[in-house]
Amino acid sequence: MVSSEEPVIGVLKNAGWWIADYVYAGYWQVRAMFDRTDPASFASGSAAHIIVLPGVYETWRFLQPLVAAMHDRGHPVHIVDTLHRNQRPVADMARAVEAFLTENGLDDVILVAHSKGGLAGKVVMTGPAGERVRSMLAIATPFGGSRYARLMLSRALREFSPEDPSIVSLAQQLTVNGRIVSVYAAFDPHIPEGSELAGAKNVRLDTGGHFRILANPRVLAELAVLAE
Repeated sequence: MVSSEEPVIGVLKNAGWWIADYVYAGYWQVRAMFDRTDPASFASGSAAHIIVLPGVYETWRFLQPLVAAMHDRGHPVHIVDTLHRNQRPVADMARAVEAFLTENGLDDVILVAHSKGGLAGKVVMTGPAGERVRSMLAIATPFGGSRYARLMLSRALREFSPEDPSIVSLAQQLTVNGRIVSVYAAFDPHIPEGSELAGAKNVRLDTGGHFRILANPRVLAELAVLAE
């Protein structure tokens, strides 16, 4: 028998996660504004090459704690400067990554992507530069879209609608799913549909948030498996 208090407790827990998520995001967005670290300082290392794909309205600096942790593990981490704050369509973002891979002669690359970055990463994996990508670690990526996107005024956010042609088309591309690890929270305030991807390795974390899971130790643990 379900207690009448359980739904209330669930709502309060989600609200707490939501607040913590925005505190985390706000802190790192402010830090990113003032940070002047040269991204080239992370490009050295002997382990597998990594390309970082941030989410919408994020620069790579928002993911800098994760970038630094990956570099500390010996990975050369590459930043695609032309992505800026990722406000362009997913297809444009993917073309920028494809050009970066080709121009720099990178192969056997691991993509580490947050949110929208994971959509672009999957487009890259299914495109002409797909053979250059070993695998992708996608964090809180809306593979099936988000119903909240229908309410957004910005085109950059409406692109995440479940009915958007880009979302529908990408969902039909199944061949690369087995090379993707999708890590997501039990409660994501931005993606109520979740980030489960058929055929991929799905890692559901027993926590909440769209941003703060970037700092979850399981993210680096899954990267270590991909890099073996």
